[in-house]
Amino acid sequence: MNGATALINTLADCGVEFCIANPGTSEMHLVQALDAVPRVKSVLALFEGVCTGAADGIGRMTGKPAATLLHLGPGMANGIANLHNARRANSPMINIVGNHPNFHVGHDAPLTSDIDTLACNFSCWIKSECTADSLAQDGADAYTATLRQSTGSTGQIATLIMGADAAWGECDGPAIPNALPQRSKVNESAVESVASVIEKNGSTTAILLEHHGSEQASMIAASKITTKYGCRMYNGTFPARVDGGPGRVKIDRLPYFPEHVFATLDGVNNLILVGGSIPVSFFAYKGQPAQLIPEGCKVTRLSYVEEDAIDAMERLADRLGASNEAVTTFEKQEIDKPSGELNTKIIVQSIAATLPEDVVICTDSGGGVAAYPLCQSTSQNTWLSLTGGAIGQGGPCSVGAALACPGQRVLAMLGDGGAAYTIQALWTQARENQDVTTVIFANNSYNILDVEYGRLGVTEVGEIAASLFDIGNPSIDWVALARGFGVPGGKADTGEELCALLEKSYTTPGPFIIQANGEIKR
Repeated sequence: MNGATALINTLADCGVEFCIANPGTSEMHLVQALDAVPRVKSVLALFEGVCTGAADGIGRMTGKPAATLLHLGPGMANGIANLHNARRANSPMINIVGNHPNFHVGHDAPLTSDIDTLACNFSCWIKSECTADSLAQDGADAYTATLRQSTGSTGQIATLIMGADAAWGECDGPAIPNALPQRSKVNESAVESVASVIEKNGSTTAILLEHHGSEQASMIAASKITTKYGCRMYNGTFPARVDGGPGRVKIDRLPYFPEHVFATLDGVNNLILVGGSIPVSFFAYKGQPAQLIPEGCKVTRLSYVEEDAIDAMERLADRLGASNEAVTTFEKQEIDKPSGELNTKIIVQSIAATLPEDVVICTDSGGGVAAYPLCQSTSQNTWLSLTGGAIGQGGPCSVGAALACPGQRVLAMLGDGGAAYTIQALWTQARENQDVTTVIFANNSYNILDVEYGRLGVTEVGEIAASLFDIGNPSIDWVALARGFGVPGGKADTGEELCALLEKSYTTPGPFIIQANGEIKR
């Protein structure tokens, strides 16, 4: 057995089910290994940013890593934007990056690059000195690293840089999977400290639940505490995954712009961190603070990102005598189908009014973010947000979600600017016959840039600036583009047309795209 086959067998034994690939010459032995080990489903993407974004979606939906197969440093570089998003989401992922054999590296062939330095930007674990004998164990160690929660924003991405000689060399066979790492428990003193704050300052206290803290079990405990003590509770602005809808914990998100966050937290004198950090402005603004908490607000931490937030919250609820309190959940309500020309409000209402049950929603647009509150009153859903701010994540993430959950409908809500970054995702959706509905918010503009320009105090946008925000010259025919990738669809200019197309997409097997034309504002 060669190293490549031993590696793929080992990853399959560990639990890897998918390899999202865009291979090149240096990875041919690994392609041969994937052919020999069908336990790992091989999925082709036309662009490495789709590979990494799809692996992110799989990680968020399953809690297990998928593998990507990337062609040397340039191939990995093509996927870095969505690796950045995946790192911020703490998504488990294994990147297998091909490289020249050792004897060839020193000759500075055209594709030679410093892969290690590139990988440092998003990896919690890197191995580059692989041999045929070590490759299988390296794979087992990479898998373990992706499930070991790292501190701060280090993330859970392992990068295995595989020289071609390690892939083709003979070895002794697969490695035995390692024991799975477990989250550490929060110290009892942290529980006592937070309990004291809540007992003394209940109504002026807010609980911020992020990462492991945004899972339903953790939020149930938090909701019980808020029922008894009158606290507030929030998720961060862009949670990696939140399960919502009627019957699930009712919770608001912090807004995007700093002034809106300050308004939301007005009156909060004590902030409890569960799995996350003090809210920080997405961008720096002249004369405004970076940390978005009211002046004089005291911050107390219950759990760090790598700790068991569910256990900590349940212990806190028990300590506060709140374990038997009621949980506030989203309530179901009927949303009327709207009519009239499309704008953000009409599009959001159309989506909410037609939303199918148990849908996975991937957002990569301001309009998609705006749809979140109303959709929580319609049907149960799983919401995957753009965590790192690098647009072009929503389409690839929807591919991964559909691979991980083939029985669920997936809805991708994309801005036209972000969609243009990774539109190749449609081809993989068609190839895999995935039940993905993609809605393009087509306002022919990088609208958020126009908004940010206005926040500088600019009242009149000059000709050059306007041209840099305009993607309507020429305008993109998204339906024709999708048809070229094998995905059917239609265009909507009114609420009636959009609702009809959404309902058609949900009852039609396979992928479907809808171009929603209108004045769409963040």
